Amino acid sequence: MLSTVLYTLIALCAFAANSLLCRMALQSGDIDPLSFTAIRLASGALILLGILLWQTTLLRSKSQSAQPLTDKGSNISALSLFVYALCFSVAYVDLNTGTGALILFSAVQLTMIGHSVLNKEPLSKVQWGALFVAFAGFIYLMLPSATVPSFMPAMLMALSGVAWGVYSIRGKSCSSPLQATSFNFLRSLILVPILVFLAVVDWQGITASGVYLAIASGALASGLGYSIWYIALPRLKSSQAGVVQLTVPVLATLAGVVVLDEQLTARLVVASALILGAVLVFLMAKKRSV
Repeated sequence: MLSTVLYTLIALCAFAANSLLCRMALQSGDIDPLSFTAIRLASGALILLGILLWQTTLLRSKSQSAQPLTDKGSNISALSLFVYALCFSVAYVDLNTGTGALILFSAVQLTMIGHSVLNKEPLSKVQWGALFVAFAGFIYLMLPSATVPSFMPAMLMALSGVAWGVYSIRGKSCSSPLQATSFNFLRSLILVPILVFLAVVDWQGITASGVYLAIASGALASGLGYSIWYIALPRLKSSQAGVVQLTVPVLATLAGVVVLDEQLTARLVVASALILGAVLVFLMAKKRSV
């Protein structure tokens, strides 16, 4: 039980760190969002491939036979991953850490809930009410304000969340999540040359600090973070996995306030309470109905 709690906590901190690292790199102008995305995906693919090879070697030494690769990902999942990472980086040029994380994970949860509704999963009156409140909070957050400089960055982050939601939905059917994620990162590299070309066309220069932050986001917060999450995930109930992810925007907000001296606004606090509270009620109601 203790190991599950520890793995879960590390994974959630890694998810929050992704928001913080991206915002740190882009706020300072140390790197452009296209280069950040390219380096993040490449470093994530390398670390995941290394972990996968280590796991395969370990299993082979124990069983004395080659372990087949049962899940090599898919092009659709890889595209979803690419869209998530690209929109995530571009949006964080203008959004602060907490607002971006809240929009991202709200869109993820609402996408997955919407998928359940479209698949005619029966919802109780409490769940419909919670869903309405979550959407209301989401709309309230997206309205123009001091914390959302323009509508476009907020929409890009929402699109990033939808893409990650689609990736998560498709990932539920994976026979081996680590294998699938590793190959999806590798498949996404096919589109990286496009980012490199566009970045070179509008070259503004990058610093070593920007490169290091992008590598940390890809290799540590994404690659290792996702690997640790997949260790904890089988030990958690679906409702528990959904609920604990709601802490990520809170962790990201606190990190932004402490590390980047970002302002904690009343709008963000109210929107967080509405969205996270409503999704929590939805998930708990779902748990009781099972």
